Amino acid sequence: MACNPDVLKNVPLFALLDDDETAVLASQVELKHFAPRQRIYKMDDPGGRAYVMVSGSVRVTTVDDDHQEVLVDQPASGEFFGFASMLDETPHQTTAVAMEETTCIEVDRNDIQVLLERKPHAGMDMLTVLGKQFHGSQRLVRIRAQRNPNELIEEEATLGEHVADTVARFGGSWTFIITFLVMLVIYSLINVALGKSAWDPYPFILLNLLLSMLAAIQAPVIMMSQNRQDKKDRLRSELDFDVNRRAESEIQGLARKLNALGDKVDDLHDLLRDK
Repeated sequence: MACNPDVLKNVPLFALLDDDETAVLASQVELKHFAPRQRIYKMDDPGGRAYVMVSGSVRVTTVDDDHQEVLVDQPASGEFFGFASMLDETPHQTTAVAMEETTCIEVDRNDIQVLLERKPHAGMDMLTVLGKQFHGSQRLVRIRAQRNPNELIEEEATLGEHVADTVARFGGSWTFIITFLVMLVIYSLINVALGKSAWDPYPFILLNLLLSMLAAIQAPVIMMSQNRQDKKDRLRSELDFDVNRRAESEIQGLARKLNALGDKVDDLHDLLRDK
């Protein structure tokens, strides 16, 4: 189905095009309708086409190294998906599925090429929009980098783990040391003062038993807390790695888009100079 030029005006990537440029592009692209749960494309499909949301809902996912499905994007109206694979002509790295009745604009690589051949200056407008998206992805990386691993661990901690942290925190404080020392002194003085009628006369066998039992319980509890600290450190490292990997992927993807459009604009300028 042919596309109305007014629809393209709501697409950020094409928002800076003038009326003539928009009309040229509208004559090239098509409107596609997808039923609920219909797959638009899947991973490793040829990346010759990209899509722009007009209405409905789309879920874009990929599969990580652990073979787990990861939600990559849920594009809103006017946003595109599958654009990087279309520009550099590589297989799609994601799978897109319509979650409800959905209408999208299907954009072919040749559509962009025809637009640039007829309206070379449109390339700079598109580069401007891609540059804004590049800065947006950088802000997203900074926001995701601010996630606190301590908060993530606390959300998943069990009651036993909270108790272990509390015991270890109190057992390693001066409050515990001073309180326990005072109790030992009072206990010993009372039993010495009572003499033969003391419930635990010197050498305080009952006290030794209680201290041994306390140490036997306290040691594994403290080890549990130390394991929790190791888990926090490991999570921090994993979050740092994930953020760096996402940043590298986003930057490389946007750089490929900018380079592809820049090469097309340069080629067209060379053709115009030759004429």
